[in-house]
Amino acid sequence: MTSNSSGTTQTPSYSQFACIGSGFSAICLGAQLQRWYGITDVCFFEKLSNLGGTWFANQYPGAACDIPAALYSLSFEQNNDWTALMPPWKEIWEYLKGVADKYNLTSKITFNATVEKCEWINETGRWRLTIHRNKTNDPQQDNIFFHECQFLFSAAGFFNEPRDLDITGLETFKGPVAHSSRWRHEIDLRHKNVVVIGNGCTGTQIVPAILPIAKHVTHLTRSKHYFFDRHHDQKVRHLLRQLPGGLWLERFLVFLRGENNFRGFFMTKLSARFRRSQRAESLGYIRATAPQKYHSLLTPDFEVNCKRRIFDTGYLSSLHSPNLTLTDQTPAKILPDGIEFASGETIPADVLILANGFKVHAYHATIPVIGRNGTSMTQHFDKFGGPAAYNCTAMHGFPNFLLIVGPNSLQGHTSVIMAAENSVNFALRVLRPILLTTTDKNKKGSISIVEIRKEAEEQDVALLQAALKKTIFFSGCKAWYLHDYKGNGELYNGTTYPFTQAWFWWRCLFPTWADWEFSVSGFFVTGLR
Repeated sequence: MTSNSSGTTQTPSYSQFACIGSGFSAICLGAQLQRWYGITDVCFFEKLSNLGGTWFANQYPGAACDIPAALYSLSFEQNNDWTALMPPWKEIWEYLKGVADKYNLTSKITFNATVEKCEWINETGRWRLTIHRNKTNDPQQDNIFFHECQFLFSAAGFFNEPRDLDITGLETFKGPVAHSSRWRHEIDLRHKNVVVIGNGCTGTQIVPAILPIAKHVTHLTRSKHYFFDRHHDQKVRHLLRQLPGGLWLERFLVFLRGENNFRGFFMTKLSARFRRSQRAESLGYIRATAPQKYHSLLTPDFEVNCKRRIFDTGYLSSLHSPNLTLTDQTPAKILPDGIEFASGETIPADVLILANGFKVHAYHATIPVIGRNGTSMTQHFDKFGGPAAYNCTAMHGFPNFLLIVGPNSLQGHTSVIMAAENSVNFALRVLRPILLTTTDKNKKGSISIVEIRKEAEEQDVALLQAALKKTIFFSGCKAWYLHDYKGNGELYNGTTYPFTQAWFWWRCLFPTWADWEFSVSGFFVTGLR
């Protein structure tokens, strides 16, 4: 029994599996549990009002995938109906909804439920979740409830908390303000002066989408990027889809092209030569497509791949529009009806659109996760200097807790959905000795708990961080991949993976059993085979 916010006792609900989030990673987990083990005893807790995670939160104008959908999908649920190489958000959401419905997962999701705390209860060998109902019209229903599970997964991801705007005066602005991941559909952009802040993948999707309806758009550039043309041939795609196994072939070809680009991520002479060819391709495309007056604002002065590349969605050609101004002037403050730059110049603004990114470095900071001996996930990360986990998935001191797209899971050259699916498959392989053994705690010899060994995690993280130091991410450019967690000027990379996705797939295929400890009736057995 536990006490809720009103002080009354409450019996926690229970499921064998529980998962935070309901996006790609969570849907993959629910589907694979059924496909591999026939397990349906799983609950998902989603803070938003519908499933989809990123692809429900990001409904801004022009929102679309920036990876070919053939690879930005689950391998066991391929789709022959994509209308574009990189489809809009609604198509991706509908795909996810279709997969969730096929495996009857939607009924297992509690929406408008924010997980406020996760705590390992050593006496019962369970995780206890404290959950807040965001919306309830029933006065008899408590705002806080509890749930317990044997296995806890986090599919919260990196891109869920909008970054605070670092320009003063936002609270004085009289017009509507919308962050790209909190889009307000009621905002009318017709005949309005719109200012878009941020020019990464999101900002460059928004601008060409709103230009036809806005009176004028001012795009504030905060950095420079390498733009690439979307190389695709609709006839080839159509032909591939008519062939037996064509979907697999298209997926494999897209995968190979991405893996080939990975050779540009190392600080070697061969990689440098490859990056020079990439730079020439990108700059040639920029100069041929964008107005000459903006070339200096668009030409990067750092290495290719140091920041995420942008596959152009029509942004560069939209810069020719007479109702658009691109500027790199430094905004000093936001006025009630505009923006004032450091130069003293002001521009009018009726609407502000924030495309300034997310708090990717505060990984899981909004959800306290308390493991064995009262150690929090944040304290665990501090031991390494930043977010870290064994094979991006498991942490010592956090039994039966697994991360999907955890620390260092992201890559700049391929699909994160592949990493998510590999993470899920790895976790379910690790749990196999438990799931294929009785979990009746009254039966002697039953296995119920698994935990990564401390030494194994430390060695794995050290190897990964050493490899990252040899990549383009540490070449000197300023990118959101890096962060000074200690506040001493030392940069740490807790986001990207320094090896190919093919290597991650291989590692996930064959767990190193000696790295794990399995609990059997109160004592540990190391190195199950």
